[in-house]
Amino acid sequence: MLDYPLWRSSGHNPVQQLHEISPERLSSAAGDSVFLSLYDQVASIFDKEMADGDSWLATTHPTPLPGPVAYFSMEYAIHNSLPIYAGGLGVLAGDLCKEASDLGLPLVAVGFMYPQGYFRQQVSAEGWQVEVRQQLDFNKAPVIPVLAADGQKCLAEVRLKNRTLHIRVWLVKLGRAKLYLLDTDIEENDPHDRQLSSHLYTADRENRLQQELLLGIGGVRILRKLGIQPSVWHANEGHTAFMILERIREEVAGGASFAEALARVQRTSAFTTHTPVPAGNDTFPSLLVEPYFESYWPSLGIDRKTFMDLGRQSGTEDPNFNMTILALKTSSYRNAVSRLHGRVTRRMWHRLWPDHAEDDVPITHITNGIHVPTWVAAEFRQLYEKYLGPDWEAKHDETQLWQHVAQIPDEELWRTRQVLKRKLFNTILERAQDKWARGTATPQVVSAGSLLGRDAITIGFVRRFTEYKRPALLFRDPARLKKLVGDRERPVQLIFAGKSHPADLASKTLLRYVYNMAGDREFQGRIAFLEDYDMHLARYLVQGVDVWLNTPRRLQEACGTSGMKAALNGVLHLSVPDGWWQEAASGRNGWTIGDDATKASAEEEDRADAEALYRLLEEKVIPLYYERDKEGIPRGWVAMMKESIRSIVPTFSARRMLKEYCEKVYLPAGKP
Repeated sequence: MLDYPLWRSSGHNPVQQLHEISPERLSSAAGDSVFLSLYDQVASIFDKEMADGDSWLATTHPTPLPGPVAYFSMEYAIHNSLPIYAGGLGVLAGDLCKEASDLGLPLVAVGFMYPQGYFRQQVSAEGWQVEVRQQLDFNKAPVIPVLAADGQKCLAEVRLKNRTLHIRVWLVKLGRAKLYLLDTDIEENDPHDRQLSSHLYTADRENRLQQELLLGIGGVRILRKLGIQPSVWHANEGHTAFMILERIREEVAGGASFAEALARVQRTSAFTTHTPVPAGNDTFPSLLVEPYFESYWPSLGIDRKTFMDLGRQSGTEDPNFNMTILALKTSSYRNAVSRLHGRVTRRMWHRLWPDHAEDDVPITHITNGIHVPTWVAAEFRQLYEKYLGPDWEAKHDETQLWQHVAQIPDEELWRTRQVLKRKLFNTILERAQDKWARGTATPQVVSAGSLLGRDAITIGFVRRFTEYKRPALLFRDPARLKKLVGDRERPVQLIFAGKSHPADLASKTLLRYVYNMAGDREFQGRIAFLEDYDMHLARYLVQGVDVWLNTPRRLQEACGTSGMKAALNGVLHLSVPDGWWQEAASGRNGWTIGDDATKASAEEEDRADAEALYRLLEEKVIPLYYERDKEGIPRGWVAMMKESIRSIVPTFSARRMLKEYCEKVYLPAGKP
């Protein structure tokens, strides 16, 4: 209401908008009774929710946890105004924090205040990804500096070899939850150390080790400095496992033996792994680790070998220190992030429990979910309020509620989908026009989606670009794909978006291949690659395409959540049976590419899956989309949309996920 064009140009960043809006507009709003009424209404609702004692946790578990849950993660995707995330791990962490606020779970999260974030992506005329680092303006981000009681910036200290590193902290208020972000860019540190927390996932292994040491040990010390005494500690992925070591050191300093300290800390420690392949787990050479911990392990009451054994399989002389093994050995609660990933993880780490049968390896699973209020389109929110009830959001994990989706008239559901599709294409066109205005060459404007049509079936492949996700699988038979795309009666459009890791040349080469294919004239401008994929663009994509495509190699997708967001907004899923889709697919709520069988080689898997994908598109997906009645409604397609929404949304929500964490992990671990 204040300034809609500025709201859009700021990327929906209210802090930036309030800095840039004209004083005259604010003065006008201050005298506008309609605006003031809305302001008071919103503030009143917010205050009531924050003070509400009728949260799920308070009503179902009236005996509170003695202290909050401390949640550690390397990245958090909260909002595009705070670009401190790279991908799915951060999205999951951000959604969990928001849901903790909604359910009334006392939670403090700890991460990094990356002033340069991950990176902004540009793609050259030749198709090569260019990483652009931009400094975050803290004054235009939703962060607050945390001060000590004396008014000075709150500092903690961590030893790095022969020097002391000083840490300050920023606060992000997430409703009832709090996110504390560590920062080393202060004058007390030397120039190199000031850059230590500058950006996410540095390729330099020593810097990566320093970051993880800083997050784990420094994060615990910051919470202690703030007087926060968590009752449960949750490590999200192995990057954060040094947090558990620091708590063991505290217990030893209090008089416990190492064995006693380990047992006490294990009882209140939870660990979630998201990595389904051994090579994906974070490891460091022991020779790199030793100089940072040779003065630390005596404070644990142990020697070098005992310390190194914490990060490797017992009875081996592995030269690497494995962060996942450290977390698995020092936590009592361990989980994977989907049913299939649980089986894969138990098989992968069976060697740590050789006396157990594989099925009895003590690693369970809690399937990921999405924060529904964050990802639902406003248009679908209104639709759900109308047909599921005004309180649908408060009950959205109740499966019975979603039976009412059948009552939504086909015409209304289809019309809502078309509105979201138009919004996506308007956004794409604006981005293409912006590229043209900046002097970008014509082929790039085509690749940016300027020639996409609004009526063609539109398939989205939107995710981190890496080899195992197989972004080029659709191009395995270019002639066959060109036939599909160029069909005048039933045309197909493809939208790609995603970033490659700066140090991953193979995935950058894949990105270049896909980008250049988008510029191939024989595809008639019906393939687009949208650069600089972020949380803001993600909203338009998960809400606006018709089909969400997912083609990872089998057993390499731990879970994935983007398809859940798409389903929430009526987008149908087309995926191999991996990650969450392996347990969600029913045959009536989307399409499955191939079967569960593993193939003899990657080449055979690619060949079989490409053939299955083409056949599904040719024989089922495309015909169903274009099969219309006299009113122009694809009744069969809409029926599948309804089944997708009904069967996926409640089960794959962050609400269901966090309730599982509470029941299976937090409440048992937090008992005095």
